[in-house]
Amino acid sequence: QEVDLEERLGELDLRSDSDIPDVPPPTDSTPEILKRALSGLSARWKNWWIRGILTLAMISVFFLIIYLGSFMLMLLVLSIQVKCYHEIITIGYRVYHSYDLPWFRSLSWYFLLCVNYFFYGETVADYFATFVQRREQLQFLIRYHRFISFALYLTGFCMFVLSLVKKHYRLQFYMFAWTHVTLLITVTQSHLVIQNLFEGMIWFLVPISSVICNDITAYIFGFFFGRTPLIKLSPKKTWEGFIGGFFSTVVFGFIFSYFLAQHQYFVCPVEYNSETNRFVTECEPSELFQMKKYSVPPFLQAVSGWETVNMYPFQMHSIALSTFASLIGPFGGFFASGFKRAFKIKDFADTIPGHGGIMDRFDCQYLMATFVHVYITSFIRGPNPSKLLKQLLILQPEQQLSVYKTLKSHLVEKGILQPSLRG
Repeated sequence: QEVDLEERLGELDLRSDSDIPDVPPPTDSTPEILKRALSGLSARWKNWWIRGILTLAMISVFFLIIYLGSFMLMLLVLSIQVKCYHEIITIGYRVYHSYDLPWFRSLSWYFLLCVNYFFYGETVADYFATFVQRREQLQFLIRYHRFISFALYLTGFCMFVLSLVKKHYRLQFYMFAWTHVTLLITVTQSHLVIQNLFEGMIWFLVPISSVICNDITAYIFGFFFGRTPLIKLSPKKTWEGFIGGFFSTVVFGFIFSYFLAQHQYFVCPVEYNSETNRFVTECEPSELFQMKKYSVPPFLQAVSGWETVNMYPFQMHSIALSTFASLIGPFGGFFASGFKRAFKIKDFADTIPGHGGIMDRFDCQYLMATFVHVYITSFIRGPNPSKLLKQLLILQPEQQLSVYKTLKSHLVEKGILQPSLRG
């Protein structure tokens, strides 16, 4: 009997989906003033107005943060990352806590701190080299940054091993994997969002706005014209909404890019000025943001009557970004829908009335961030002389002299400099 009991306890780690603990019913976080104003409407139209009003409110706050500058946008990304992580970890904690096992939530947040320390430390070393050079304490942290990051992670790893409980090993390793996949989804992607932002605010705003536009227009087209179900994971998604959202998003991205490309504030790379201790966006715009004349394809000339058009080259790239946002981006939402169905929840949280949790609104954004980063590194970014010069200035004088001699020798061999030149 003792052996049978031990085997039964060991099988607790193999619970099926139907054995997942029930979720408390979601609370209605809609403000009372909205409840009273919309009390006479049907549930369908009430949800429409709540989503619409809250969407406009969030967009207004987003525009305000854009006005406040790139640093506030970085803080916004970090805040969203932490909240999304909290929502996903809370779902895992509900499963894990039913076994009364130790340290899961504490270790999850510890690993979040470790991974953020690693990624943001890399960013500081990469983009704030001049600032770091002036502070001796930061020089030590940057020099041994990866070793410190590994030591911190190793501490958490050892704590996890020490927390293992007999007969629950499998579940604990499940949750260890849960934490790391959540870190991959949230922290890594938010880091890529900030990397995109440093390339120029336009690389941050156009992709994010395209996903938001697709989400809104697909909902509108689906609400009014939707008849044909798109995918079983999301019964409310329709082909009409999907197609309408695609065309609307491409047009929106093309027009939105035209207005942003006219301003240095949006197109210049974000750089840190160590003299003023501020982020600056001043530069001579690259060719991507200089108006050019293009020939209209013959089959469009008959329709439009135009032989040539003036546009910014970036607008062509915006079509690629908008296409991904409307055709592939929604699969991030479908993935999230499958995740929520697996754990029998309607939304990740009830943070935003009518919308669910923060993760419910940003499930497509993380997929988009990775695409934009890959797109920039593959098709846009070239060698950055400014960043290379900053790295050279950090070197010791003898190292700088060695680089100078090597570069001079190379230029002489190329015939760019004359061997008689001195300096």
